[in-house]
Amino acid sequence: MRLTNRLRAVRTAGVSGLIDRALDDPSYAAGARRRGWFGLFIAMIWLTWLIPPIVRRWTRGEEGDAVLAGLILIGFAALVAGSFLVFRRGGPRDLVLDQPIDRRIWVVLALLVGLHIALVTTLGATALPTAIYVAVVAIFHLPLRESGYVVLVVLVALLLVPILAPRTELADVPFYLAFVPVGIWLARQLGVRGERLAELNRRQRAELELVEERNRVARDVHDILGHSLTVITVKTELAQRLAEVDLARAKAEMADVERLAREALAGVRETVGGLREVTLRGELANARTALAAADIAADLPAEVPDPAHGELFGWVLREAVTNVIRHSAARHCTVRVSATSIEVVDDGRGIDAVAGSGSGLTGLRERVRAAGGTLTLATPEGGGLRVCASVPG
Repeated sequence: MRLTNRLRAVRTAGVSGLIDRALDDPSYAAGARRRGWFGLFIAMIWLTWLIPPIVRRWTRGEEGDAVLAGLILIGFAALVAGSFLVFRRGGPRDLVLDQPIDRRIWVVLALLVGLHIALVTTLGATALPTAIYVAVVAIFHLPLRESGYVVLVVLVALLLVPILAPRTELADVPFYLAFVPVGIWLARQLGVRGERLAELNRRQRAELELVEERNRVARDVHDILGHSLTVITVKTELAQRLAEVDLARAKAEMADVERLAREALAGVRETVGGLREVTLRGELANARTALAAADIAADLPAEVPDPAHGELFGWVLREAVTNVIRHSAARHCTVRVSATSIEVVDDGRGIDAVAGSGSGLTGLRERVRAAGGTLTLATPEGGGLRVCASVPG
């Protein structure tokens, strides 16, 4: 069975490595950067509403105030933009894994508050909405709880302004303006929760893939070693009996034992490497040799078509023949193959003989089920066992 690249990644680095790659995925990070740049661009555009009041002051002859307000606005915009460019918090790794924050952001927030007050002092109520930018920087650079405190302070401050200065232009600030930071904070919180749920889903998928890969290796190793060791045992016993009567044949049997042992070792290596392929024709040849060594008469098809599920049928044949040799005490075994099914019938002890034979049949059922088919075990007329795997046509 060949592995996909993703399964190779799981096997090589484990779940934690796969999650790290998911969090550091270049396309994901590039998308986050593009969204960040777009959001920053939109935010900077909104600061242009302060340019007309500055121009009006200049035209009224208040050049000093206009220049001062312009410099403050430039500094404010530079701090907002710089906070997103320098600190770069808010990516998938920060949101999901709660990475530690750069505490220098508090200095930036303090400077923004100072510049906000300076803008309000210079330009009046027109500059009051810049408080929203203070909240936004906190929302995108602090954990949810700490940014929530900053948003609460901004909310209270904007609500208190009309109360503390009722006879000034500051009292004309719309009431709803105070709740804009709250809406942004709530939207950000929902976004973070969505990111964390998505990462949890990725983590669970990675763990499931790792479990599936382990089960695959366990099934393959069981099937390879179970079959090979069974045949090795039979051939070794045969060689012992022949040693005193036919030394040449005994040597030939032991040579087969060596070959089978090497093939089993190579099979295990290929399985761990995810490169092992099983073919129905190859398993029919192996079954013919193994059954003959066990002195079991075999009725096997001389030629078989190349079914779409040839690899699956090869695994079924391998496990079924292993059970015939190891558990059934059968004298005869028949194999029938069609385009959608394979059937192995013996005249041995029946279904009770393989009921406690280990994980082979369990793994076989999983293989067949994964291909959308069914595996059935039944006792035919006259006794014995019929193992049949069928898949949709």
